Amino acid sequence: MNNTIVLPIVIPIIAGMVMVICKNMIKLQRYLSIAVTLLIGAAAAFLLEQIKREGVQTLYLGGWEAPFGITLVADMFAVLLVLTTALITFCCLCYAFSSIGADREQHYFYPLTLFLMAGVNGSFLTGDIFNLFVFFEVMLVASYVLITLGGTKMQLRESVKYILINMISSSLFLIAIAFLYAMLGTLNMAHLSVRVAQAGQGGLMTAVAFLFLIVFSIKAGLFLFFWLPGPYSAPPTAIAALFASLLTKVGVYGIIRLFSLVFYHEPNVTHLFIGILAAVSMVLGAMGAVAYWDIRRILTYNVVVGVGFILAGFASFTLEGMRGAVYYLLHDMNVKALLFLLGGTIIHLTGTDKLKEMSGLIRLHPQLGWMFFLAALALSGIPPLSGFIGKLFVTTGTFQAGYFWLGGIGLFTGLLVLYSVMKIFMQVFWGYTNYTAETEKGTTKGLLWPLGILTAVVLFLGLGAEALSEYVDLAVAVLSDPRLYVDAVLSSNL
Repeated sequence: MNNTIVLPIVIPIIAGMVMVICKNMIKLQRYLSIAVTLLIGAAAAFLLEQIKREGVQTLYLGGWEAPFGITLVADMFAVLLVLTTALITFCCLCYAFSSIGADREQHYFYPLTLFLMAGVNGSFLTGDIFNLFVFFEVMLVASYVLITLGGTKMQLRESVKYILINMISSSLFLIAIAFLYAMLGTLNMAHLSVRVAQAGQGGLMTAVAFLFLIVFSIKAGLFLFFWLPGPYSAPPTAIAALFASLLTKVGVYGIIRLFSLVFYHEPNVTHLFIGILAAVSMVLGAMGAVAYWDIRRILTYNVVVGVGFILAGFASFTLEGMRGAVYYLLHDMNVKALLFLLGGTIIHLTGTDKLKEMSGLIRLHPQLGWMFFLAALALSGIPPLSGFIGKLFVTTGTFQAGYFWLGGIGLFTGLLVLYSVMKIFMQVFWGYTNYTAETEKGTTKGLLWPLGILTAVVLFLGLGAEALSEYVDLAVAVLSDPRLYVDAVLSSNL
């Protein structure tokens, strides 16, 4: 029993409710939101060390032991994601101080961000599949308001698509949960793992597994991702960065957790299908990134490519592939937040997102230019930056599994990703410029230091990968051996 596990969920909810009451006290909301992210980061760091020493940590809410009560489970994989969420939210909030605008601040931007964070953290830490649905909805309800915050025509148009897609996927999620409960009589994920192992993953069980896969794939932008580019391009920069780095990754987490813990008995069927979806997402996402000439669309299609690449490693279902998936997931969350913030800053300075209307910005903003250059190389997997480590392990894992076609597609689309982001760098920062400090539409005041923090993290994930390797290996150990998770949750009832 470890009460620290509940803090990343409870702290932002309580702080958010306080902020709603103190609507007009903007400075208090700013300070409180930063304090919350730092507290959650500290709690996650404490849990990381505790898990490293003692193994998977659990908390039975209300004292009701699994599988009868609500269980929170903190394994290394989940807590690494919680820590990354706290870091990204901290940087996005700091960026928002100088960019989001007073009107949005007064309309509950900070409490909504904390409610979104609570939903994301709860999704990572819950040990119950129905409560995974609940935390998904907490996250989504907050995102529904955030995507419309400001009320521009583009936001309102794209929010209809975003809300409709998520309502459909949430309905399918409930249907899948109902089928699973009717078949197995439990919703605790560790108990589900035991029951599926006992009953066998026959045809009907595999059909339910595919239903869950469709649900999480829609939410991750892996399946029917046509809805994603518009909604992720519509909100202000700080909100778009949160969406790109966190929301799709919760869907990715759902796939990895469920298909490594519960539905892992027929990898030649389920995991092969995940690999096919990943390959299609990488190819179509890369084609979109190459085809467009506006910053928002290019970066948004690269979100789709990243999701596909992460799940390509998981689909191999080898130790190397899963190690690469975890590395690349941590890298992708950070680098996508950085690129979206950098892209938003460029648009803020120039007043446009059209690449052909920009040039020579590095003459006035060299720090911005070189941070974008490093982020672009990291995203593309150029050694020794963060994307290279994950890409190396994912490619090795797919080859070990015999999925040479999947590894080859990952390498090929990596070249297209490099072209798409270097296209931004060359067009925006290189060449002659007519911009001056007086003619620019905005300023970088207050925006560079959160970008610097994320750039430093991206560099650390590459250059300091050895320091992270022990934690990633512990995360992969639980994903590759479900008994470690099951024994930790059901130890008193086995």
